[in-house]
Amino acid sequence: MLGEYGIEGRRATDIAASVERAIGSGTLEPGELLPPLRELAKDLGVNPNTVAAAYRTLRDRGVIETAGRRGSRVRPRPASTAREAIRRDVPAGVRDVASGNPDPALLPKLGPAFAAAGASYDERPLLYGEETVDPQLALSARASLDAAGVPAGPVAVLSGSLDGIERVLAAHLRPGDAVAVEDPGWGSLLDLIPALGLRAVPVALDDEGPLPEAVERALQDGARALIITVRAQNPTGAAVSACRAQALREVLRARPDVLLIEDDHGHGIVDLPPHPLAVVAGHWAFVRSTSKAYGPDLRLAVLTGDATTVDRVRGRQRLGPGWVSRVTQRAVVHLWSSEGPEPAGVGRSYGRRRDALVRALCERGIEAHGRTGMNVWVPVPDETGAVSRLLHAGWAVAPGARFRTASPPGIRVTVSALAPDDIVPAADAIASAVAPPVPGRRYD
Repeated sequence: MLGEYGIEGRRATDIAASVERAIGSGTLEPGELLPPLRELAKDLGVNPNTVAAAYRTLRDRGVIETAGRRGSRVRPRPASTAREAIRRDVPAGVRDVASGNPDPALLPKLGPAFAAAGASYDERPLLYGEETVDPQLALSARASLDAAGVPAGPVAVLSGSLDGIERVLAAHLRPGDAVAVEDPGWGSLLDLIPALGLRAVPVALDDEGPLPEAVERALQDGARALIITVRAQNPTGAAVSACRAQALREVLRARPDVLLIEDDHGHGIVDLPPHPLAVVAGHWAFVRSTSKAYGPDLRLAVLTGDATTVDRVRGRQRLGPGWVSRVTQRAVVHLWSSEGPEPAGVGRSYGRRRDALVRALCERGIEAHGRTGMNVWVPVPDETGAVSRLLHAGWAVAPGARFRTASPPGIRVTVSALAPDDIVPAADAIASAVAPPVPGRRYD
């Protein structure tokens, strides 16, 4: 058995590490059943409690899952294997509409912003013990948040949306707690939750955001936190409407104990206003990333929330990286204040491509979703087949498995790289891959 599974060790930590190595090498595959606890203990010559502790550690890390008498098995998507691995390499000559990247032509030039920030730093460098959030950035961010209706609160600066969300979850929850998340939803977030030892509770959504009845059901089932994407939801493009926001506030008003996290990563690329829910929450956080509007490598997000939450986040940050570079913060301030791609214009540019593709697919009898942002979600009956057929036709799309927990299959198409002349060929290819052609139907 030990040769079959590649598990070894005498201590719980060593056994757990051995299992993770086996998963990483492919000896243990996702979904594979692990040896029974007592059987493995006998083979290793250790106390069953030692193996139980190892399995418990792996479960808390999101590597394995247990089902009582049915035993323990490797998670279908273990935390040690990111969902980004659920992809195919894009061969030469194939159009990449799978990456989720913004259009480089719509990103501002960073050189002038960092030159200005560097010159400011040369005049007065930041030293240890000084304020780690740039005052001008905090002032500008708070003014923008106020205009969007986000409740008053202190500002923290983190290294991207996921960094902020992770720190807020860690500040309030403990391993084993349940978190309500959109399904389909952001793959990186679905990786993060089990890696923190938390349990994801899927929440269905439509084009206007999470369904109130699904949120209520998740909270009734014990979810202690709710994470919602305000706009440009990944992968469906959903945006919380004013009407949906009101309905969700009513659900949350009855549960002031629930931690609310709102992700507004679409700020700067969406031409619809946000409708924050935090006005009814006790503990809450609202996070805005600069990655989509200014470039993925900028790695900066602004976070606000109730005083307790922000204080905990900043306190823990001080014990790790300390702060996000003030040079980077000053560069963002320069980007916010300088002339560059107008956010409304960027939103309209993505909107024209997105709407054109959704409309073309609709004309071909294919359901598609994409209210905001840079992605279009297409439900499909056979995800693997659709992805393979599209790759053969010269189009690389993202498989829905990267974003799903319990929702039906689908594919994600990123419109950032599409020119107007690409819409019809892309729609034709998707229609052919998703559904068989209807004799006599014309699309001209």
